[in-house]
Amino acid sequence: MIVRHFLDWIRTAPAGKRAEATGALARAYLYSDLSPDDAAAAEGAMLMLLDDTSPLVRRALADALAASPEAPPAIVLALAADQPQIAAPVLALSPLFVDADLVDAVATGNGAIQAAIASRASLPRPVAAAIAEVGSAEACLVLGENDGAEIAAISIDRIVERFGHLAAVREALLARDDIAAATRLTLVAKVSETLVGFVAARHWLDAEHAQRIAREACEKATVTLAAETPSPQMRPLVHHLRVGGQLTAGLILRALLSGNVVLFEEALAELADMPVERVSHLVYDSGNTGLRALFDQARLPPSTYPAFKEAVGALREGSLISEPGGATRLKRRAIERVLTRCEDQDLSELAPLLTLLRRFATEAAREEARLFCDELVAESGGADPQFAAA
Repeated sequence: MIVRHFLDWIRTAPAGKRAEATGALARAYLYSDLSPDDAAAAEGAMLMLLDDTSPLVRRALADALAASPEAPPAIVLALAADQPQIAAPVLALSPLFVDADLVDAVATGNGAIQAAIASRASLPRPVAAAIAEVGSAEACLVLGENDGAEIAAISIDRIVERFGHLAAVREALLARDDIAAATRLTLVAKVSETLVGFVAARHWLDAEHAQRIAREACEKATVTLAAETPSPQMRPLVHHLRVGGQLTAGLILRALLSGNVVLFEEALAELADMPVERVSHLVYDSGNTGLRALFDQARLPPSTYPAFKEAVGALREGSLISEPGGATRLKRRAIERVLTRCEDQDLSELAPLLTLLRRFATEAAREEARLFCDELVAESGGADPQFAAA
C-alpha cells in the first residue's frame, strides 16, 4: 500500500523530492523488515525508477544500493550501465560484480568509470591489469594509490611505460611497498629525463652537462636502492641495469667505492656470466692475477683496471668497509687512495678515469662535510641563539 502511494506521488513530485524519496525507498528495502509482498513492490518501484528522466533520482538509487550485497542485481547492473556519474558509485563499491564485469566496464567506460573501478577496496589482478593496459592516466593514478589493489609487476611496468612521465603517477607508484627495485630505477630514470629536458629547455645548463649530472644522480640512486634491495631481487636488478645499458664501469666503480660489495660482485657475475660465489672468490682470494682475469672476462674498459685494483686492495684490507656511511655513500679515504695511485701512473689513457675519480672525491668530501655539520648541530641541540637572532 505504501509503495502504491509512493508511485502515485512520484509522478508529479519535483526532481529533488523524487530523489530524496527514492533514497528512502532503497534504504527501506535494504534495512527495514518488509513483508515479501512489500519487498517485491519496492523492488518493482526501483526498477521503474531506472527510467526516471532526472539523473538525480537514479544517482540517489545508486548511492543507496552501491555497497550492499543485498541490493537487487538487476538494478545494480542497470545502474552500472547508466551515465558515468550514476554508474561510478556502484562500480566502485558493489560486491555483486565479478571480475569479468569489471574488466568489461574498464574496456568500455570512460576515465571516470575506470577511476571508480580502480578505487575498489579489493581489486583483483585481472582488473588491475585491464586498467594498466587501457585505463586513463587518472585511473592509473588511482590504481597506484590503492593499497588494496593487487597489481602484478608486469602491470606496474605497463603503467610506468604509459604514464611514467607524469609526476603524480611516479609518486604514487614509488610510495607502494610492492614495487620491484628494477621498476623503481625505471621511475628514477623517468625523473632524470624530465629534469634534463626541463633544464636544457630553459638554457640553465647545456644538454650535455645536464645529462651528465642526471646520469650521476641516477647512478647514486642505483647504489642507494641496491643497498636496500633484498638478496633475491639483486640479480634481476643487475640484469635490468645491463639490458638498459646502465651497468657501466662508472656505476660498478661507484658501487665498490661506496662499500656496496653485493652490487659490485653481482655486477661482475652478470657481465662475466659466472656464479657470484666464484666472483667473490676471485675478488678476495686469488690475488691480482685472478682479479685481472675476472676483469677481462667482464669486458670492462682496460683503462679502468688500475682503479678497480686499488679499490679491491682497500676492500681486502678492510679499510674500505671500515669507513662510515654504510653501503650507500662514497668513501672519501678509499677514493683518495685510488686517485693517488692512479695519478702516479700518469698514463694518458687514464685521463677520463681520473676525471671520474675527482668527481667522486668531490662528492664524497661534500657529503662528509654535510654529515659533520649535521652531527655538530645535533650535539649542540640546534642553532646557536646568536646566529638565530642574526
